[in-house]
Amino acid sequence: MLKIAFDPIYAHPLPEGHRFPMLKYELIPEQLLFEGTITSDNLFKPNIADDATVLLTHDYHYLQKLHTQTLSEREQRVIGFPQSPQLTIRELMIAQGTIQCCHYAMKFGVAMNIAGGTHHAFFDRGEGFCMLNDQAIAANYLLKNKLAQRILIIDLDVHQGNGTAKLFEDNSNVFTFSMHGKNNYPFRKEKSDLDVELLDGTDTETYLQLLQQQLPTLINKVQPDVAFYLSGVDILDTDKFGKLKVTPQGCLQRDVMVFTLLQQHHIPCIVSMGGGYSADVKIIMEAHCNTFRAAKNIWNI
Repeated sequence: MLKIAFDPIYAHPLPEGHRFPMLKYELIPEQLLFEGTITSDNLFKPNIADDATVLLTHDYHYLQKLHTQTLSEREQRVIGFPQSPQLTIRELMIAQGTIQCCHYAMKFGVAMNIAGGTHHAFFDRGEGFCMLNDQAIAANYLLKNKLAQRILIIDLDVHQGNGTAKLFEDNSNVFTFSMHGKNNYPFRKEKSDLDVELLDGTDTETYLQLLQQQLPTLINKVQPDVAFYLSGVDILDTDKFGKLKVTPQGCLQRDVMVFTLLQQHHIPCIVSMGGGYSADVKIIMEAHCNTFRAAKNIWNI
């Protein structure tokens, strides 16, 4: 069965004026339920990640600031969200949702978090709408509990996973692969194990060719026990910030390529949604829904 982490708090953690970026987290499950791709049995509400698990990845003093609502104004500006207790709970739920997805993926082949992909969060700080790095937290959880020895993170958001790259720069058990816009945020890049930089205006054909050149070889080289996939849809030609020219069909082909390779190699896949900033929320929602549809079809669950 395809298991999907979701809770209504994903959609409404912010004051009214800040809610548009969160709207997709409510619309995606509604659409998937409406069309019959999933039923309510596919959805599960995550618990809240405990401090000990979060501290495998993040700094104690930073986590305490989140708990006590004592981030400075500057720290809040860099993150991009005003702090609130509900937002901290949301981040802890997202992290735990990705952890729980690991167990479901090992059982069913794939599992998905409607939120997550918070790859700009560092050891001791957040930035770029990311406060806690859900995939890094889950990867360290797997290593700590000896549920995996070799992990591959496939980050195909248009923005480099700088926080993830920095967190694992000295960890040979986790291989970080980021394919992202060269001239896009973050403007100071970190060094992933493999970075593929895309020029502004990269089209669908070029994008898919570059991914096809790298991913099969990478999977054979790393031979991961599990893979995390960050499936941002900010690569779309309609995205306000992406600067690429990938069509919705090309974005779906990307997902199919990733899922097919992982399924063929019997590698459990944990998916976090990542970014998407097209002006029309229906375009964002449909592109994300395609990721869920592709996963369900390829694993036939």
